[in-house]
Amino acid sequence: MDHLRHPTALIHPGAKLADDVAVGAYSIIGEQVEIGAGSVIGPHVLIDGHTAIGKGNRIFQFSSIGEIPQDKKYLGEATRLVIGDNNTIRESCTLNLGTVQGGGVTSVGNDNWIMAYVHLAHDCQVGDHNVIANAVQFAGHVTVGDHTLIGGMSGIHQFVRIGDFAMLGFQTRLTQDLPPFVTAVGNPAEAKGPHASDADADIDNLLTFLGHANRGIVR
Repeated sequence: MDHLRHPTALIHPGAKLADDVAVGAYSIIGEQVEIGAGSVIGPHVLIDGHTAIGKGNRIFQFSSIGEIPQDKKYLGEATRLVIGDNNTIRESCTLNLGTVQGGGVTSVGNDNWIMAYVHLAHDCQVGDHNVIANAVQFAGHVTVGDHTLIGGMSGIHQFVRIGDFAMLGFQTRLTQDLPPFVTAVGNPAEAKGPHASDADADIDNLLTFLGHANRGIVR
């Protein structure tokens, strides 16, 4: 086990790491961290807070995992970050703990590919098999389904939901929910593709119906 962990790594005695977890030089792992079998933590990584990381994950250098949320309402409550299995988290990513107001948990599922400089804010919920390209910025409370593709340098507004198999183009500003199987690109985001105009009309009709039903929904 010792040969897998660089002597300069600082691992709190209370942290729970599987025997075969590798930890690179100068990484810091806090007391309340759990890391599953087969995971590899690169050099200069910080993992702190109530953070549970599953099996077979790889986290690259300079990432900050499980730090407190960037939310002024946070007052030190015992919130969590939960990461599933077989995820790749590339260089300089930041994944924050949840907040009490958002349910207390930020979560990432399984088999996700998270590229460099991604920020995943408090209370985000990411599903499985997603590709999140470089420098995507998620505000708080965002929900991402499964098998999505999110283009680099895109910004996702708080509370937005991205459906399964949706695709977001490069440098897109997404401020509204993106339905499953829909491709969107632009600033602000617009649906694209051969059926985009029909889909847009269908969405307008649906929202008009819901508005008439006194649901209080606006586009």
